[in-house]
Amino acid sequence: MKHFLYPLLVLCLGAVSVAIGQDRPNIIFILTDDQGYGDLGRHGHPLLKTPHLDQLHDESVRFDNFYVSPSCSPTRAALLTGRHEFRSGVTHTQQPREHLHLSAVTLPQLLKEGGYRTGFVGKWHLGGGKGKEYTTRFRGFDWNSTNAKGPYKHFDPLMIRNGKREVVKGFREDIFFDDGMTFIEEAGDDPFFLYLSTYSPHTPLDAPEKNMAAYRGKVSEKHAKYLGMVENLDDNVGRLMAFLDEKGLSKNTIVIYMNDNGQTEGLDVYNATMRGCKCTIWEGGSRAMSFWRLPEKWAPRSVPSLTAHLDVLPTLCDYAGVAIPAELAPKLEGYSLRPLLEGSSSGADWQTDRMLFHHVARWPSGHAAAHKYAMAGVRQGNFLLLRSHSCGDPECMKFSSQCVTLNAVKDRGLRKTTYTDDNAQYHWGVSAPDRWSLYDSKADPGCETDIATDHPDLVATLSEAYESWWADIYPEMIAADGDKGQPIMRGELQKRKDQRATKK
Repeated sequence: MKHFLYPLLVLCLGAVSVAIGQDRPNIIFILTDDQGYGDLGRHGHPLLKTPHLDQLHDESVRFDNFYVSPSCSPTRAALLTGRHEFRSGVTHTQQPREHLHLSAVTLPQLLKEGGYRTGFVGKWHLGGGKGKEYTTRFRGFDWNSTNAKGPYKHFDPLMIRNGKREVVKGFREDIFFDDGMTFIEEAGDDPFFLYLSTYSPHTPLDAPEKNMAAYRGKVSEKHAKYLGMVENLDDNVGRLMAFLDEKGLSKNTIVIYMNDNGQTEGLDVYNATMRGCKCTIWEGGSRAMSFWRLPEKWAPRSVPSLTAHLDVLPTLCDYAGVAIPAELAPKLEGYSLRPLLEGSSSGADWQTDRMLFHHVARWPSGHAAAHKYAMAGVRQGNFLLLRSHSCGDPECMKFSSQCVTLNAVKDRGLRKTTYTDDNAQYHWGVSAPDRWSLYDSKADPGCETDIATDHPDLVATLSEAYESWWADIYPEMIAADGDKGQPIMRGELQKRKDQRATKK
C-alpha cells in the first residue's frame, strides 16, 4: 500500500512542455459559501430553478465523490495549499485559528510565478484582522476586490478594489461578478487565474426581490431568502459564461464551480438524501459539487473516483505548466486530476488506496488534545468511518463548541439547533462514544446502517490509519498555531452575532 500521508506528486512539467501565452488555459475558480450539494436543479432540488448551473453541470466533468472540509476557512486553506488545513494552522472560522500560516505556499503564488495574472474577488477568510501580510495581495494575488463588513452588507456595499474604497450601488454578488469580468478584461493577453469566492448564500440572508419571488408562499421567509441567494448565483454564472462567449474566451478557459462545505440554511428544505450538514462529520457535512469545464477538450461526464479540494492545486499547476517546487511536491496531499479529466485509463493509480481525513475541529481554543476523536472521520472509496460524539471532557462544556450541541442532542433530545428547526436528532446524530462506526456513503447516504461489525478488517485498517495521521499532523498543527486563541464562553458567540447585526 502507498504511504497515505505523502503521495509523491509526479508532474511532467519540464521547460519543453510549458506552453506560453494563450496556449495556456485561463482559469476561473468559483467557490460559493454555504451552498449545499443539493442546491441546484440537476441534483434534484424540488424548488430551485438553476438553468445556468444546470447547463454548467451538463457541460462539465463532474466529480461526484468529491469532498471538502466541514467548514469554510479550512476548505479554503486546503484547496489553496494542496495540504490538509491543519498543516497551515486553519482549524476554525474564528480568529486566530482561521489565519493561513505565513509558511504556507499558495496556488496563486505558484501561478503568479509561472506567468499568470492572478485576481481575487469576494470572501477570503484566511487572515482577517492580524496584519497585511495575511491579506490576499500578500498571498499571491495581483488584483483584489472585496467589500467592507463582509457578509453583513448585501446592498450598496463599500467595495475595496486594489486598495481604493468606493460605495457601489447594487447587490453584492452582482458586483462581485462584475469585478471578476473587469479583472479578466484588464488581464489582456496574459493567461489569468480568477478566484471568485462569494459570500452567498451564507447568513445573514438577503437577496434581490426578483430572486425570492418564486419561493414566497412555498417555504418560510428565511428559506425564501436562502433560495433567492442561490438563484442569484445562478443568474451571475449565466452572465459570466455569456461574457466568456462574447470575448472569445470560452474554449481556452477552465471554469470550476464548487461549494465550500455541507448544507446550511436550506437543510430542512432539501439535502439530496444525505445525513448531516456543515460542521458535522456525516456525509452531508463535506460532500460538495465539483464541476470542471473546458469545452472541446474535456468530455462531459460523471466521475465516481474519490477526489477532494486537496487536488485543486496540483491539477491547476499541471494544466498551467507551473512546476511544483521540489521541496513542496512530496508534502502535497492532493493529486493531479488530469487523467480523470481527460478520461485516461492510466496515471491515476493513486485512487486504489486513497484515504481522506476529516475533522470538524471546532473545539474551544487550547483543547485540541481532548478532541482527537470528537467529530472525526476517514474516507476510502465509498466507505466513511466516523465518530460523531462529544469529547467527554467536562471542561469543554464551559465554552461554545460542537460538543455542547452533541451532548444536548444525546442527553436532552434536542431537535432544533443550527441549520435545522426539527431534525437535529438526525443531522447532528451522535454515534457510539467508544468505537468507530462505518457506512457505505453511496449506497446509504443517509448513514442509517452502521456496517462496522460486517467489515472488521476495514475498520481496523482505517482506524489505524487515523491514529497514524493524527500522530503526524497534531504537532504540525500546534506549531502552526492551530490551537491558539481565547476560548469563547457559552453564549458569547451569539452575543457577538447580535452585536454585529445591530451595527449592520
